[in-house]
Amino acid sequence: MDLSDALGDWPNNQSGGGGAWPGQNNNPTWPGQPSNPTWPGAPPQPSGPAGPAGWPSGPSQPANPSWPGGPSGPSGPGGWPSGPSQPANPSWPGGPSGPSGPSGPGGWPSGPSQPANPSWPAGPAVGPGPGPGPSFPVAPQMNLAVPFKQQFPSGLRDKMLITIAGTVKPHPNMFTIDFCSASDLVFHFNPRFNDEGKKTIVRNSQIRNAWGKEERDMPRFPFGPGQNFEMKFLVTSSSFKVAVNNSHLVEFKHREQNLGAIVWMKIYNDVTLSKVNVENLP
Repeated sequence: MDLSDALGDWPNNQSGGGGAWPGQNNNPTWPGQPSNPTWPGAPPQPSGPAGPAGWPSGPSQPANPSWPGGPSGPSGPGGWPSGPSQPANPSWPGGPSGPSGPSGPGGWPSGPSQPANPSWPAGPAVGPGPGPGPSFPVAPQMNLAVPFKQQFPSGLRDKMLITIAGTVKPHPNMFTIDFCSASDLVFHFNPRFNDEGKKTIVRNSQIRNAWGKEERDMPRFPFGPGQNFEMKFLVTSSSFKVAVNNSHLVEFKHREQNLGAIVWMKIYNDVTLSKVNVENLP
């Protein structure tokens, strides 16, 4: 069985970094906005008696203006010109006088009603849109404790698929995934971020207290500090096949032929985990 058979639920194969989240663009934009909007991002408005969405043009006013320089005559509290009392925090800052005719509540110039907290920039209110996501799918956060242990009560078997999603810590040295029997370390998968100045993934086994031959060959190093990852371990009758971020990475031939004796998986060192899932493929 090829590992690609187990990747049908992943996005299209990508080399290295993996694909996008299902249903998302790589660099999504907010509806109705340019591809790289600035904030507030509104273009200059034409001159005239009113700005966008009916806002009167004019310099911005403090939240509670004292209205100096009003016409002479009796005044109300706080130096406001005589007339009906004004709201404590008017949403229409002082603009030019409106057209002659009836005025709105409180002596404000008539015009279309405005919401109490109008959106900025002008136009329909836009809620928060999705930001850029990681380059491959991850499960909802489950806050799995590390070190982590997964038991296989009946051991491993052919066509068993183990999925692990998580995040490398910001300043990693290494992390480790071990498959163990009651007495032996059957498959040791150990990405190292600084092994004599190099990045490598060491694979090995420790049978009857003796380490075997290390395997280090790999097409690429797919992990990065602070980056999310998703790994799939496919167990076959002859080997472990490992994919990272939607792309096959390495294969490790079984040194323990009795798959049923492999009853533990352990994950530890410089990672956090959001998902561990075990399933049997048909």
